[in-house]
Amino acid sequence: MKQSLFENRHQAEWVQFSLLLDRLERNKDTSRIASFPKDYRRLCQHLALARERGYSSFLIDSLQQQVLRGHQQLYRHRSRLGANVLGFILADFPRLVREQWRFVLASSLLFFGSLIGFALLVYLFPDLIYNLIPAEQVSDMQGMYDPVAGHLGRSAERAASEDWVMFGFYIMHNIGIAFQTFASGLLFGLGSAFFLLFNGLMIGAVAGHLTQIGYGQTFWSFVIGHGAFELSAIALAGAAGLQLGWALIAPGRLPRAEALRIAARKSVLLICGVMLFLLIAAFIEAYWSSMTSPAPLTKYLVGAALWCLVAMYLLLAGRTRHAPE
Repeated sequence: MKQSLFENRHQAEWVQFSLLLDRLERNKDTSRIASFPKDYRRLCQHLALARERGYSSFLIDSLQQQVLRGHQQLYRHRSRLGANVLGFILADFPRLVREQWRFVLASSLLFFGSLIGFALLVYLFPDLIYNLIPAEQVSDMQGMYDPVAGHLGRSAERAASEDWVMFGFYIMHNIGIAFQTFASGLLFGLGSAFFLLFNGLMIGAVAGHLTQIGYGQTFWSFVIGHGAFELSAIALAGAAGLQLGWALIAPGRLPRAEALRIAARKSVLLICGVMLFLLIAAFIEAYWSSMTSPAPLTKYLVGAALWCLVAMYLLLAGRTRHAPE
């Protein structure tokens, strides 16, 4: 292909890319960052073709200059994205949890209150569990946590080599529960409240029943580790859903649609943190909780440390230190 034809075919792209570079360098346009890598790779391809075909040094130098400028902008924004993600994890998310403490408190009371309350009731009145869970499912759960079975939290036929499969299963299952609890908040918060109570009752019923029949050590040593992240995530997902519901119930002076839009910004950020918690929980559940070699005391100590870590993270991370006067 002749150089003149090559230039005529791609000149508009080069001009557009140059204008975008100018705006990015002045921090005036970040709306096209998502498509920028694709545009940059195409420009690199044009430079390679120009060199291969022996086009004029003027054209090659011009394209190379744009490639160098594009390289700087590409990795500049990549590093900024990484810094923003790290900043969200280390500071912004726990600050947001503390900022929304009223919804977090209401959600925690609904979830953990129903969990602890029904666990005690089932422990004291064992037949109550059959009013909530079918007998066949109760029998399956007993098989998963039977102290003489030689496995924890898994069916007898499932091999430990399949932990990576269970890791993916736990992620999808837990994210489904969290999203259901969050999204149902659009029903004026009633959906989130229902799923918080329902999941609390289900988990509490299982905990109370297994403890009552003497399987408490295998059950609690299994759940205490990943439970720090998984149960906290469910409560936070409920808080995000309750926030949506409250925006519809009490929008203040704003139209409901506008109040919901504002609440959704913070709720979605909460859910991003919830996803992180569930990813960690799934990893712990698949690769640590199901292990039978560590002694129960070791698992209790690790689990207690993880609960303390979650509490300290949510309560203390992201707090700014004020200089002494």
